[in-house]
Amino acid sequence: MSAGRWRDTPLAVRLVVSVAVLVFAYGGVVHVVQLLMPQFGPQLDLPGWLTVYFVSLTLWDPLAALLLAARRVEGLALGCVVLATDAAANWYANYVLDVADGVTPGRIGQAVITALAVALVALTPWLAPWFIRSMTRRH
Repeated sequence: MSAGRWRDTPLAVRLVVSVAVLVFAYGGVVHVVQLLMPQFGPQLDLPGWLTVYFVSLTLWDPLAALLLAARRVEGLALGCVVLATDAAANWYANYVLDVADGVTPGRIGQAVITALAVALVALTPWLAPWFIRSMTRRH
């Protein structure tokens, strides 16, 4: 992200976006692995709507990563929606459906996703102008 469309952006913006791209790429890989190898997926009996949502993340996570890397403002919006809904879906799976007591790997993962969602939503007003500048140059 140091050349081309990212050339005029501050290093801090490039670093934050790079981390976000990696998070979404990692999320996409995790959801594909869980889809192809169910033993690595949730060990709960999920309702159909929740299964459909988690499967849909095999598309939404990589799309968010690509849009962010391409410096598209839609990537910021999609990233915020994906992380916020992923945090909510994981909350439901880990606190409503999972009857285990205490700390579980799923609950730790849900906390991490929630922290990432809060971070991206909080940083979006700071990041957005750098994406909008890119949009105005294309026209």
